[in-house]
Amino acid sequence: MNMHYRNFRLFSLVFALMLLLQLAACGSDTNNSNTNFPVVVFSDVHFNPYYDAKLFKQLVVADASQWAAIFKTSTLLEPSAFGSDANYPLFALALSSIKQNLGESPLVIFTGDILVHSFSEQFYQNYSGNPTQTTPRNDADVAAMKTFADKTVAFFMDQVKASVGSIPVMFALGNNDSYDDTGPDSTFLANTAELFYSKFLTGTVDHQEFLTSYKKGGYYAAELPGKNLMVIGLNTVEFSTYITTNNDAAVNAELAWFDAKLASAKASGKKVWLLMHVPPGADYYRTAKLADSKGHIDASSAIMMWKTAYQTGFLQTVAKYPGVITMTLAGHTHMDEYRILPSSEVVAIAPAISTRSGNDPAFKVLTVARDTLKSSDYVSLNYDLTAKPLQFTTYYRFSTAYSVQGFLNDSLTQLFPVFYTNSAKQALYRGYYYSGNNALNSITDTNWPIYWCGIGNMGQPDFIACVNSY
Repeated sequence: MNMHYRNFRLFSLVFALMLLLQLAACGSDTNNSNTNFPVVVFSDVHFNPYYDAKLFKQLVVADASQWAAIFKTSTLLEPSAFGSDANYPLFALALSSIKQNLGESPLVIFTGDILVHSFSEQFYQNYSGNPTQTTPRNDADVAAMKTFADKTVAFFMDQVKASVGSIPVMFALGNNDSYDDTGPDSTFLANTAELFYSKFLTGTVDHQEFLTSYKKGGYYAAELPGKNLMVIGLNTVEFSTYITTNNDAAVNAELAWFDAKLASAKASGKKVWLLMHVPPGADYYRTAKLADSKGHIDASSAIMMWKTAYQTGFLQTVAKYPGVITMTLAGHTHMDEYRILPSSEVVAIAPAISTRSGNDPAFKVLTVARDTLKSSDYVSLNYDLTAKPLQFTTYYRFSTAYSVQGFLNDSLTQLFPVFYTNSAKQALYRGYYYSGNNALNSITDTNWPIYWCGIGNMGQPDFIACVNSY
């Protein structure tokens, strides 16, 4: 055989092999833009407009569009310390890092809590020097507080949109997205409906349809063009144990609406991403504080996030539509955690930007498969409040840290029993829970069963039995 021909054949074989290896590598790369796209998810900013009291009077009289310029005059330049809600420097850092990590993300997801904790009390403290008076406040003071809250919401949205551009921001309302920290009431919903529609959803839902459901109960459904995808934002604050009054009518109406939307998605062949703020299952933090010295709990100390009847109704609705919901995201706990529903859907909970709970600020970038609309991986980015770098940096990649492959929901479900038997992976989960700040991490060997059992046991009796038999 001619030497040149033999060399040519050898070169061709080598080239073909290299091409196959490249294609294989592309197929296994969770960030490959041909098969996947990124989605940024952030939560629980709790923006604090009161962090520099010297600016308050200017903010009260200024339009929300002028607030950024006012905040930039502050001499308080450090991001919020541990245990604090987000000041302007931390909020700006988070948005800058979100912008840098958008990639080809077709949307951004925010799972609730725009406003600082105790918003109205802090307003009255700055406005009149009296945060908690026993007699009803005069109408003028209440109106001024509501106007300031509405401007804070508008400022927050404007800053987010300035960072992410024209892509829609899908959201869920938080319990602090309100005038009194107890969830959005009818006045808050009426006053903010146009803001959320025009600034966040950018044409992904019919205007009147959105106004109807949002003003009625703070929930909505939107459809992302070209993705065969329906995004449902539930108001699960209505389901929570924070609401002490009878809420049956509002919850039943929301669940009936939710059922109809899932039925519509199934009939049209659409997949659903479900957004909520307060997740179902147990409140680990409050439960751990009430556990006895052995870490055991009972019906009085096992604190649940939702009222039992409302959780039952929600779970029954979800179970009717297997395979329709491909991703469920929540917030509220401020921690990097998740829960597995009885119907096998996984509720992935986004960490907080606020540091109120002792966590480092963090957000996630999901890798989503274009064909299935399921997440296959994520990167967690955090801001080390001790080191104070110039920006959020990569904290960990899920698939690499836990040595798993496949769809995220499947991997998280498979890891649940592994955390019981594998001490190394359990340590990872416990460490990541606070997004990097292990100095304030309150998970101990004694209370660990509360955090572990809560992943896979949504009902109170099963949760108690699991913890006490760990």
